[in-house]
Amino acid sequence: MKAYTVPVKRILFTGGGSAGHVVPNLAVMQELRGRYAIAYMGTGGVERTLTAPFGCPYFLVECPKLVRSLTPKNLAIPFRLVRAERRALAILREHTPDLVFSKGGYASFPAVWAANRLHVPVLTHESDLSPGLCTRLTAKKCRMVLTSFPETAGRFSNGTYVGSPIRRALFAGDRRAARAKYGFSGEKPILLALGGGSGSRAINDALRGSLGNILPRFDVLHLCGKGNLISGAPHGYVQRAFEPDMASAYACCDIALSRAGSNTVFELLALGKPALLVPLERASRGDQLQNARYFARQGLCAVLREGELGSLNEALLCLYGNASVRTNLAHRQRENGTDAIVEIIRRLLG
Repeated sequence: MKAYTVPVKRILFTGGGSAGHVVPNLAVMQELRGRYAIAYMGTGGVERTLTAPFGCPYFLVECPKLVRSLTPKNLAIPFRLVRAERRALAILREHTPDLVFSKGGYASFPAVWAANRLHVPVLTHESDLSPGLCTRLTAKKCRMVLTSFPETAGRFSNGTYVGSPIRRALFAGDRRAARAKYGFSGEKPILLALGGGSGSRAINDALRGSLGNILPRFDVLHLCGKGNLISGAPHGYVQRAFEPDMASAYACCDIALSRAGSNTVFELLALGKPALLVPLERASRGDQLQNARYFARQGLCAVLREGELGSLNEALLCLYGNASVRTNLAHRQRENGTDAIVEIIRRLLG
């Protein structure tokens, strides 16, 4: 009898411009690895760096980014966008994916546009409470708009709430081993400070300016971003430009100081870590402030506006002593949208 083999279905992931548009993709890709042929399309930015260890084919398409201010650079966007769309269309015709999964950001637009032209089904996932520009532009081109927030799904006729995809490896951190890794004795509670992939100058400066008051009460692990390390770090203050082992970083800490990017906030919530959120507001559409206020209203975190960073030490002490936040976190259902997303992909691909 002649044997027949079933062709492996192909999934093209896309999303970029910031780590927040890439890291959730990696969570889903890890779950699908070995079951489907996976490839990635993005720019030469952070998405190329973060997906490199995954070892999947990478298709480079340089897509222009809209600058949120009056600048001559925006005048060239239509011409550069047409080139990016043509490039993406040529790649999809050759690669022939069975599904495109978009995590949003300007880097994902060419792949979604090309998939729509070629009648390839598209799923997109929106992390924030208020949809980003790319999601709003591409929603009607997608089979489904998957969301991290229940309220966001209701804004789209094809919206479906699934939660935020979180890397399973983050739940595997060992607290004792993590503290030993960073040289902490465990005699004091540990503050984890996160400023985003490139580091937050506002958080970095405020934290370092307050170390004299903070270090008597906390040991500090500071992920400060590339190019932001300082010399002569005091005892109890450990800095890293970048930490690939976020499972250990989360495991060692008792509270966190962070921007309010959706993915990081959902990771902190899933791990039950009390967080003081400092939303990015300038050069932003306001999504981080909306995210932070959403969870603060539920008593799951504290919020400190950037203009209030002068009271950082007091805000951290208040958060650490807030039993209500800890209780609310302990009773919150630990959600991970990865399983729901994988199940939807499996149904679409048969």
